Amino acid sequence: MSAADGPLVVGVDTSTQSTKALVVDVATGQVVASGQAPHEVSSGAGRESDPRQWWDALGEALRQCGDAAREAAAVSIGGQQHGLVTLDARGEPVRPALLWNDVRSAPQARRLTEELGGPKFWAGRVGSVPTASFTVTKWAWLAEHEPEAARAVRAVRLPHDYLTERLTGVGTTDRGDASGTGWWASATESYDAEILAHVGLDPALLPRVARPGEVVGTVRDGHDLPFARGTLVAPGTGDNAAAALGLGLRPGTAVLSLGTSGTVYGVARRRPADPTGTVAGFADARGDWLPLACTLNCTLAVDRVATLLGLDREAVEPGTSVTLLPYLDGERTPDLPNASGLLHGLRHDTTAGQLLQAAYDGAVHALLGALDLVLDQDADPSVPLLLIGGGARGRAWQQTVRRLSGRPVQVPEAKELVALGAAAQAAGVLTGEDPAAVARRWNTARGPVLDAVERDEGTLARISGVLSDAAPLLERRPEGG
Repeated sequence: MSAADGPLVVGVDTSTQSTKALVVDVATGQVVASGQAPHEVSSGAGRESDPRQWWDALGEALRQCGDAAREAAAVSIGGQQHGLVTLDARGEPVRPALLWNDVRSAPQARRLTEELGGPKFWAGRVGSVPTASFTVTKWAWLAEHEPEAARAVRAVRLPHDYLTERLTGVGTTDRGDASGTGWWASATESYDAEILAHVGLDPALLPRVARPGEVVGTVRDGHDLPFARGTLVAPGTGDNAAAALGLGLRPGTAVLSLGTSGTVYGVARRRPADPTGTVAGFADARGDWLPLACTLNCTLAVDRVATLLGLDREAVEPGTSVTLLPYLDGERTPDLPNASGLLHGLRHDTTAGQLLQAAYDGAVHALLGALDLVLDQDADPSVPLLLIGGGARGRAWQQTVRRLSGRPVQVPEAKELVALGAAAQAAGVLTGEDPAAVARRWNTARGPVLDAVERDEGTLARISGVLSDAAPLLERRPEGG
């Protein structure tokens, strides 16, 4: 372990595929130790995980950190959003968690939107229009399809809530993650009694929403994690809100996150409410807002196309008029939960590299379409887009974002921004500082800036046209679905 100048904190990212833990020096932002352990996710119609494996993965990631974890004075959990964790009276999972990218609740999302006043009602009340990703739709699906399991539930949690509660013994969440459920009213910053009653969910089953900067408890005895007794536990938050903390994000700057899902978001002072449903009006972890658009298909979908073509993911070729919409898991933006991948414009002279480039173009197109809705109208277009996530260091991703956005792109050198943001939150509860200011002091957004290039309006228009023309096909439910 490297020598540290100040106290140590632990930041955790429990994501779809793995749990990562960083031990960070509060004084300098230096990562002094790290660890990572994988999760299993089901395949097929649903996307599910056993929450207990997240706890096991957390323990393994912390053990990889060695003595540094035992020296930490505070810990915070950042986690994948929206997942429905249902617990029985003993705190054990009733069934595997329904994850954010499980789209089986698409019919419930449509029905809830219609039954409670339409998109305008939902945007005004909770800041977002429900899609199959939102927790409220997953609860409605569970109550309809597995009523015995629903009746056995004694606590409902989000993924980060589950781990925080196992650390402290107390059920809490935060405003950032709560704002992605569909039953937390952003207008009043409280659980919405009307929505909960409509879906038959007792508010007593939900965790208390902690205030930003609050210490929600201390690490309790009776576990085998390498934490000292009395280690402070911060509220934690959802992964995108944690990454915003990790970047020290200010209003006017947009983030494109390229991971299993693709997201574009920015910090806003005004509460967002988009009745089109393109932008989700999430809260951030500090007291501001985090308007966000999310796609289900990003790096994994493009990598799958590369594998099918027998190509390295960087083996793209220019000069194509082919369009590939890589909606391999259905899609959230645009809201097409029943969609599958679509290829149009294939010719004899189309190359495999051009097909791969078309997959990149299709993945980036929807995110950039939401960019202007995420940012305030007076945002400076010359401010670089911050490119983060697993795809951010890929040259093909960088060049595609530059070409289709026409904006400069900055790639922060810091790799684990969700875990770093959680660490900044842990540092904040320890020192009383604003966690975003902590991250700026750590200079986490430092990284090279790639200059703007001319925006490829022709490709954007072609993809938009194919998407519009193919809408009836993409909206069609699969046979047997």
